[in-house]
Amino acid sequence: MQLPFLGLSSKSVVGLDIGSSSVKAVEVKQKGDGFDLVGLGMAPLPAEAIVDGAFLNSSAIVDAISEAISMGGIKGKNAAAAVSGHSVIVKRINVPAASREELEESIRWEAEQYIQFDINEVNLDFEILQPGDADTPMEVLLVAAKRDLVDDYVNVITEAGLSPAVVDVAGFAIGNAFEHNYLVDPEEVVALVNVGAQVVNISVVSGGVPAFTRDISAGGNQYTSEIQRALSVGYDEAERIKIGEPSGGESKEVVPQEVEESMRSVTNSLVGEIARSLDFFSATATETRIQRVMLTGGSSRVPGFDAAFQERTGIEVELMNPLSKMHPSSRFDPEFLNQVGPSLGVGIGLALRKVDES
Repeated sequence: MQLPFLGLSSKSVVGLDIGSSSVKAVEVKQKGDGFDLVGLGMAPLPAEAIVDGAFLNSSAIVDAISEAISMGGIKGKNAAAAVSGHSVIVKRINVPAASREELEESIRWEAEQYIQFDINEVNLDFEILQPGDADTPMEVLLVAAKRDLVDDYVNVITEAGLSPAVVDVAGFAIGNAFEHNYLVDPEEVVALVNVGAQVVNISVVSGGVPAFTRDISAGGNQYTSEIQRALSVGYDEAERIKIGEPSGGESKEVVPQEVEESMRSVTNSLVGEIARSLDFFSATATETRIQRVMLTGGSSRVPGFDAAFQERTGIEVELMNPLSKMHPSSRFDPEFLNQVGPSLGVGIGLALRKVDES
């Protein structure tokens, strides 16, 4: 199974965001300079189905994929999924100038110098960023993902009755959603931060090209656990409180002070970890300065998270809307889309890898 992280399927694909807390299935169709959202389904995953990227309950994941596909009224059979975490490595490397064909033959040897995994246990892909010449090495973006991780995704997608067409990197999928929905200034350096339940995906994009990618094993589940512990409530109720949603149409209730303090503590911890990664990038790319941060992911909606991020980093922070180029003729309720939109960055980015232009 090849890892076409920047490649496209020859057919339209269903974006499958298989997260640790839910599966989201997205189907889109090109329309003018935007797109129509023609299918959207979500299904929860039981706790411990996926832990630290490992599939511990494959049958539950297969069931959730099938439920999301059915719920969304999705007809497509070709699926694109995204991998992330410590089993995925993304590096910009310099290699002697060569043709693409020559590089395809030598990339495994080149990659051995940069990845800590057994080269025989990974899937590799690459993209040439700068071709180079006799005097200048070529710059290549290298991606390596452990084969057993890719196989896990391929197997559950296949068992759910779909055909795995693309395996992407989560950070790149977010970048694809960003580029399709916003005017990208080639001179601007943007940090895309996807705050998921168990993992934060960070991708710094410069001139439309990934300059830095890192995944952090932390996420929104930390808020949920704190709220459950403090209030003795269930997971769903804690999730609702986390993002500040009223229950049953009621006005927003007062959150106990100890819960607010716990959430602020989690926010400061998460923001601190993300900021340290951005600081590392800035220290290693001294001539490049991050000018904007785009936040996405379900937990980016936690009240005060964006403000805390901006205060900690001093960088302009904006909540990314992966549906901003979606045409208003969609059959979906705007209030529903406003609620789930921030969590669709990966799914939209995957679904836009190849759209049906007919």
